[in-house]
Amino acid sequence: MLLHHFFAETVAKFPDRIALVCDEQRYRYSELDAEIARVAGLLKARGVTHGDRVIIFLDNSVEFAVSVFAVLRLGAVFVPINPLTRQEKLTYVLNDSRARALVTQFSLRGAWQAAVESSSSLEICLVSNMPEGHVLPDRCINYSTALDNDQIVSLDSIATEHDLASILYTSGTTGHPKGVMLTHRNMVSALESVMTYLQLRRQDVIMCVLPLAFGYGLYHLFMATRLGATLVLEMSFAFPLKIAQRMTEEKVSVFPGVPTIYAQLLSLKEVPNLDLSSLRILTNAAAALPEEHIRQLRRAFPGAMLYSMYGLTECKRVSYLPPDQLDIRPSSIGRGMPNQELWLADEEGRRLPNGSIGELVVKGPHVMKGYWEQPGLTAERLRPDPDGGEGAVVLHTGDIFRTDNEGWLYFVARKDNIIKTRGEKVSPREVENAIYALPGVLEVAVTGMQDPILGTAIRALVVLKPGEVLSEREVIRHCHARLESFMVPKAVEFVNELPKTESGKIKTSQLHQVIASDKTQTKGGP
Repeated sequence: MLLHHFFAETVAKFPDRIALVCDEQRYRYSELDAEIARVAGLLKARGVTHGDRVIIFLDNSVEFAVSVFAVLRLGAVFVPINPLTRQEKLTYVLNDSRARALVTQFSLRGAWQAAVESSSSLEICLVSNMPEGHVLPDRCINYSTALDNDQIVSLDSIATEHDLASILYTSGTTGHPKGVMLTHRNMVSALESVMTYLQLRRQDVIMCVLPLAFGYGLYHLFMATRLGATLVLEMSFAFPLKIAQRMTEEKVSVFPGVPTIYAQLLSLKEVPNLDLSSLRILTNAAAALPEEHIRQLRRAFPGAMLYSMYGLTECKRVSYLPPDQLDIRPSSIGRGMPNQELWLADEEGRRLPNGSIGELVVKGPHVMKGYWEQPGLTAERLRPDPDGGEGAVVLHTGDIFRTDNEGWLYFVARKDNIIKTRGEKVSPREVENAIYALPGVLEVAVTGMQDPILGTAIRALVVLKPGEVLSEREVIRHCHARLESFMVPKAVEFVNELPKTESGKIKTSQLHQVIASDKTQTKGGP
């Protein structure tokens, strides 16, 4: 089975079920299928064929969902790009992937127009939400033209499970994004495993405020259409109260989020007055939830199961913590999900027993094919499977974990993110969890700073909830009561916000740019 074959099966079984809710519009599966066939027909007429790359540069929208399945129907490869991406990065991806087509929207022309002009491989650019009377540049066509197209495309018979389905670009250490190559088999294996442990149902209403351009959000599109469930798409979480009210109106049962989203949701005073009793599953990925936020979420949504999860673009998902384990081991991100194997390895690549600290290694059909046209980088991360046959590989994640005696996983740090101070190694996450337990803390990031005596000292950057007051002394005293002395921050800075990636993760590489002039929140006490 290929990704788009699942969609075709669902259309045949449940043509009149609501597939997608976007803004005030509702789309049945049969209506989406008709639009997909026409968009695929226009792309095919313009030369898009098996193996070609197609950039999807759109907000969360019906056009995004349609474009993904239209590209797959042709046996081509979809390349989703976050709509916040600037022109320079979009140009790089267009040229690096040698994309044959681009699907975008008029409001993003500040980024795509110059990128299109500089691309030598692009044959067609479909532009949605066009204002009347506007003239498009060469090679660009109004998306609505596709809907009037007479040529339609049914399921292709060319692609196999080993062909590429998508290339997901993610941050690279060189300053340029790297393209993670995922086959149909990779993606189908991942979504089937996640659906299994979440126990998703056809009756579920899944709300997605996460960008579909990233794996965490994207897979909810595939899981919903695989089941015949309903996906409620929102552009972002920019207006938390509006989203919470929408969850009530649509009787949302599944809500995927990240720590920054849950922090904002928990800060809404109106939430206790909303009927969110339909919520049965909350999931968290991208970064670990602070233990205090886990407790608050469970109190705020007692009828919902909360899944703490860990994954990375290179294999989608690795582990999850069953909800019944939250009280026992709230800081764990669980053990391996179905249909895979994982272990910790030392610096020589040898397996470590339970109770050790080492790099997480993952093996399974969901592990990427490699990085697009970067064989050297691929060889660093995909290494020969010590227990496999010829050609078998395993993924070295670059993340450091520890296991307890029962094999439960606890995130320690990225290989390059551990702070060494006073001769000891400090995990920023452990310090952050301690500070999150303080009432009034909205977000926190811990990093190292130069110190004339220690070499490197611990610094905490703290964002307070509106109206809250804390002093540096209070935070340090709180940490002394909970952490070993070498882990206690030497300095605490209160800032308005922390730098984040497009997917909502805190940019640890840019924390040094958050300087004292940004400290505009009030600190209480002497």
